[in-house]
Amino acid sequence: MLNTMKTCLKTYVQKRSKNIRLNKPENKKSTSKTLPVFQYPISKAGDYRIYAWGMAAHGALGTSQSTLHKKGISFIPKPRRLAFGEKCDVMDVTCGYGFTAFAIKSNDKNILYGSGINTDSQIGFSEGDKKFPDDLIIEPRPITLPLKESSTNVIDIAAGRAHLLVLTNEGLFTLGNNAYGQCGRRIITNENYNKSRVVYHIPDIKGNKIIAVSAGQDHSILLTESGEVYTFGWGADGQTGLAHYRNEYRPSLVKGDLAGQHIIKVACVADCVLALSDHGKVFGWGNSEYGQLFTTGDNHQINIATELKELQELGHITDIASGGCFCMVLNNAGNVYVWGYGILGFGPNVTHVAQPNKIPSVLFGKNAYDKSTKVTNIFCGMSHLAALTNKGDLYMWGCNKFGALGLGDSKDQFFPLKVNVGAQVKKVACGIDHTVTICKPFV
Repeated sequence: MLNTMKTCLKTYVQKRSKNIRLNKPENKKSTSKTLPVFQYPISKAGDYRIYAWGMAAHGALGTSQSTLHKKGISFIPKPRRLAFGEKCDVMDVTCGYGFTAFAIKSNDKNILYGSGINTDSQIGFSEGDKKFPDDLIIEPRPITLPLKESSTNVIDIAAGRAHLLVLTNEGLFTLGNNAYGQCGRRIITNENYNKSRVVYHIPDIKGNKIIAVSAGQDHSILLTESGEVYTFGWGADGQTGLAHYRNEYRPSLVKGDLAGQHIIKVACVADCVLALSDHGKVFGWGNSEYGQLFTTGDNHQINIATELKELQELGHITDIASGGCFCMVLNNAGNVYVWGYGILGFGPNVTHVAQPNKIPSVLFGKNAYDKSTKVTNIFCGMSHLAALTNKGDLYMWGCNKFGALGLGDSKDQFFPLKVNVGAQVKKVACGIDHTVTICKPFV
């Protein structure tokens, strides 16, 4: 049997070789052509890419709108590489309610760009805006800041509903709506913010250097070098943490349980605030309508910083995120915990969780074949959530009406699902209905 198989195989090879020889031109020159050689760019240090997805109609994605409008496209459901990011060295990004601001590494004073909704001059005003109808800036353009030096850089940026905080090494600049004092300046009754050129400057806080900024819906939060937290703006839900429910335009120190603590991060998207200390403790204040701050009875507004002792058993907390009606924390083991109300990551039948519940690590790529994978950072918008792993992989879940999850559709996602970005994600900014990421190419 073996000899028969060898004979058949030999015969087949001989016939095949003969056919090939017969098909080969004999008296003609070779018809083969030199194939083209493509040289792809090699990424280098600092070579970042920007990907954006979600609602596109308001221009916050910073992508070309002409093609989208012709095709009747109102949202982009999966990551799209932003051409603007190829031309400018984008170092940071923040997403507000329908607008986006980009911090640029530049040799001139154009260190900040913005696109999207600009009804309240939240991304500044330029004479060139006249070409954009309905106060929708559909492509990134410079945001003018009253800078003294051309070497000034953006340290941090944060966007609220209609205001923007820009921290530079010349101090803090605020733009946009100030109806509640969220820009840190005196409230002017009936002030018109449309096409406003007002940019307010806050050099420091009582000699204390500002190192980071956060923005809620209509209030602002500053973190200083000494680990202190200052707030200003809308206080109706206690979100300023100043032991009252009034609006406050002057940056004021948050006390309560923060006294004596060194805070390293503050997180807020709406009206519930979380603060993280260097010892891994978490504090909260503001709206607790859905149990975000573990309140009971009819007490849904906490107007003073309170330690969330319910989180102590979770270990050392390394990151925090606070959405519209839920909260999320990450511990040093890479475990993600969520509680509150909404699509939280526990399936379609779980919409309210009173205590922090762990999302299984296997949903973030950790398994028997890849035990080293772990979540390193967490982010959220008003109603969608995100987790970033040490491999640069992005997982998202939550409400997805306008494709803000980047999963290729507009269906709500009830468990974390990996987003096919095509690059290593380094920074995530979640708006209300859109998401923007800063990425490094795979090398």
